Amino acid sequence: MLSPRLMDKRSAGPADAFSLAVHGGAGTLRRDAMSASRGARYHAGLRRALGAGRDLLAAGGSALDAVTAAVVALEDDPLFNAGRGAVFTRAGTQEMDAAIMDGREHRAGAVAGIFGPKNPILAARAVMENSPHVLLIGEGALALCRATGLAFADPDYFRTAARWRALRETLAQKESGGADDDDARRHGTVGAVARDRHGNLAAATSTGGMTGKHPGRVGDTPIIGAGTYADNASCAVSATGHGEFFVRFGVAHEIAARINHRGTPLAEAARTVIDELGRIGGSGGLVAVGRDGELALPFNCSGMYRGYVNHDGIVYTAIYDEAYQPA
Repeated sequence: MLSPRLMDKRSAGPADAFSLAVHGGAGTLRRDAMSASRGARYHAGLRRALGAGRDLLAAGGSALDAVTAAVVALEDDPLFNAGRGAVFTRAGTQEMDAAIMDGREHRAGAVAGIFGPKNPILAARAVMENSPHVLLIGEGALALCRATGLAFADPDYFRTAARWRALRETLAQKESGGADDDDARRHGTVGAVARDRHGNLAAATSTGGMTGKHPGRVGDTPIIGAGTYADNASCAVSATGHGEFFVRFGVAHEIAARINHRGTPLAEAARTVIDELGRIGGSGGLVAVGRDGELALPFNCSGMYRGYVNHDGIVYTAIYDEAYQPA
């Protein structure tokens, strides 16, 4: 069992080692609402995602393919707020955002406010690989997805009873004038960062946004440098939390900048930025990987669904401020 803090001190391993970290969103269910069986399902979902990315990296695959595979696995799991498990807007619709970035040449692609593609992260990658743009929204993004042959799903695929119930609870709370202090309702995202055996970094992030959000709201996930960033010279970052704060402070790029311009170690840069964000009301967390494969997974709220694997192949996952569980 590894303590949560030990991650900041782990050796990156040999020069051709790989590293992968994922998150399933910061702001977890309260401990008293997390049954053992439900917690086991979250751990299993994180392990599936880590396993999908690990297998590619162990075989010499690219960091870009690994983060794509990991996020697809999380989008397919209705427990997480992305893809199939996306939350509802106050209008009862679902609007999804995603982004991906390759640290080699700073190539990036993102989508915002889309509904229909089974895996929004594949839509973001399609923007990066099949258009001259970085960010597409709405119908324009959907047209590109159709043109590139991405799979679409029926509305019933995305509609889950748990997410609909959460919307009704959130709207009722707002109508009564109650304050929403539940991190699990206010934000949720999935993401992955990786370093491959060739030293390349990548990041991918996907979300359904905030429960009961205003239609058309876009958070930090598809904003390059806010919720998603990758640069081979410094780090790759995927964030989760109250997106407006992450946008305003350019969190993902801020971490890379502190590494590049101050020489701050990854763990220190990531932890300090998340702590500073928390002091001004920005709750959330992130996963990050450095150019040498070191990992950081800080958060400043009740918990963060998260996990990692590196060259030893052992998958570790955690939810709260607890020891990591090996698979």
